[in-house]
Amino acid sequence: MNPSFERLLQRAEALIDRIEAVLPQPLGEPDWGASIAFRYRKRSNGHGVLEPVRHVATIRLEDLKEVEGQKERILRNTEHFVQGLPANNVLLTGARGTGKSSLVKACLNAFADRGLRLIEVDKAELVDLPDIVELVAARPEKFIVYCDDLSFEDGEPGYKALKSILDGSVSASSANVLIYATSNRRHLLPEYMKENLSYTHTADGEVHPGEVVEEKISLSERFGLWISFYPFSQDEYLSIVAQWLSSFGVSPAAIEAARPQALVWALERGSRSGRVAQQFARDYAGSHGPVV
Repeated sequence: MNPSFERLLQRAEALIDRIEAVLPQPLGEPDWGASIAFRYRKRSNGHGVLEPVRHVATIRLEDLKEVEGQKERILRNTEHFVQGLPANNVLLTGARGTGKSSLVKACLNAFADRGLRLIEVDKAELVDLPDIVELVAARPEKFIVYCDDLSFEDGEPGYKALKSILDGSVSASSANVLIYATSNRRHLLPEYMKENLSYTHTADGEVHPGEVVEEKISLSERFGLWISFYPFSQDEYLSIVAQWLSSFGVSPAAIEAARPQALVWALERGSRSGRVAQQFARDYAGSHGPVV
């Protein structure tokens, strides 16, 4: 072969390899047996991958206190889903640190042995949600696509992708996929006072939201199940503190003695949330050790 022609072929092959490296690639399947939870990530070359979560949070449903009503609703929905019965996409909203994300993780642990799996997707990657759904559609497991602390600013591309998957795409949603999302915003988008001016009033007093408001409401309305969380009272906060201290091996007598310190801790943090209760319990148990 002519040496010049051979060099030309080598350069052409190298150029093809470089082009293929930047072209969109189909989403590959992970090792489904490596974990019960996966994260969707974009590599530096723009290719998406599902990464097994090696150390899944071990939180249990019984660890979560003072959210019995919310727990019952999400358990019932997840039970239906795992059984192959009709179930709803879920939006968990409300006060920060009240157990929204912990409840989703606890549900995963409760139903993992029955085939439930979780895929965590950041809002920036929601544009690839159709590819993820297509990848798992033929799998025997049931998948929760989990979006934590979800909120959008105007114009973000993930908003329309999620809206389409929830309800509105020409293709039917997969029977083995549900969306569970947590947010501090009920409508997932920022709301401004000026938008109230877009409301219209009829002669009989009926109120109609304007197009801007309708658009912001439309996404959250596509979640079939809304579960709301509220700030804890002092007694509820102390009950959660006691639960966490007990889990760290602190004796009942020491738990009772820790109550004043737990209240001061919450006062300093400006919150009586479940997260603050856990943080206090960690600090107290770490400082005092298992008190028996």
